[in-house]
Amino acid sequence: MDTLDSMNAAIDYIEEHLDKELDYQQAARIACFSEHHFKRMFSFLSGVPLSEYVRRRRLTLAALELRDHNKKVIDVALKYGYQSPDSFSRAFQELHHTLPSTVKHARVTLKAYPRITFQLSIKGDVEMKYRFVEKNAFKTVGYKEIMHPENGDFNPTLWNTLTDADYRKLQTLEREDTDLSGVLNITVNTCHGPEKSEEALEYYIAVVTNQPAPNDLAALEISKHLWAVFDAEGKMPDALTNTWSRIYTDWFPTSGYELTEAPEIVKSIDDTKTEIWIPVRKR
Repeated sequence: MDTLDSMNAAIDYIEEHLDKELDYQQAARIACFSEHHFKRMFSFLSGVPLSEYVRRRRLTLAALELRDHNKKVIDVALKYGYQSPDSFSRAFQELHHTLPSTVKHARVTLKAYPRITFQLSIKGDVEMKYRFVEKNAFKTVGYKEIMHPENGDFNPTLWNTLTDADYRKLQTLEREDTDLSGVLNITVNTCHGPEKSEEALEYYIAVVTNQPAPNDLAALEISKHLWAVFDAEGKMPDALTNTWSRIYTDWFPTSGYELTEAPEIVKSIDDTKTEIWIPVRKR
């Protein structure tokens, strides 16, 4: 099953559970991604966060039920995951610009958001620069942040808190590495230790090293992997964001490769060039 097929299978699951308890982790497993990657892939492919898609679809179906069937507002609200008629009415009015009690009126305008289906589209001949690197296991040490992103959003605060002295400390720990020199930005899609959680991420600003981690820093062991390394070139951070988007929407669906569960690494080359290291395996 390729990337688009697995994403559509996950949409099948979501659609079947719009009026039931929806397990996002199960949807992610069907899509063959972690929950974080699934929400991120969905957002890149569809242009909306997954939670917003689910909200729109549920309110679309709720409007149809209220219009076509003699059902109470509270029953429809509970069916589509709302705990009270008030919260349902607020969400309904925000989307449809009318109250649930008015939908049977002849001239009321409702909004319908159809089910999403992912398909391959031809967007033009725009090159992507990438290479494969098979790298043996290595260790990094650096500053660590625990993140709880929603809807695939990625907004670490760590880089705003580090000082020049913090970066100098990292540089004293660094060992020479021909592939991953300098300060790295590393994202791990699961948490370890006491913070372990399937919803949480670990984010590091770190360097490759052979030295033990000082008490105020964290070590991260990264095993041997095949990496797809993409060049993001241009004005940052827009070039970085656009390259991330194209990796998910253009490269993965057509490459024959899939994500493997390992950290993602961003390496800054200069002010106009950054490398994105993605752990992959052949499908």
